[in-house]
Amino acid sequence: MKENLSFEEQMQRIEEIVRTLEKGDKPLEEALALFEEGTGLIRSASGLLEEAEQKIVKLRKGADGEPVEEKFDTVVE
Repeated sequence: MKENLSFEEQMQRIEEIVRTLEKGDKPLEEALALFEEGTGLIRSASGLLEEAEQKIVKLRKGADGEPVEEKFDTVVE
């Protein structure tokens, strides 16, 4: 697996791997290697998404007028 790929680059590589595997013309060993690379990329991309999600917060004014952070998933608009 290539190191330090951006999320977008990882997604692009995953799409390439899926297209290649869907053709069904690769030998078993090569197909398994591609599958393993793809699953590693999926884990990595998922980790990047989780990390980004944790950074997303909404600030609101607290009772004392100071900003208060809320988790993104608990924000009610």
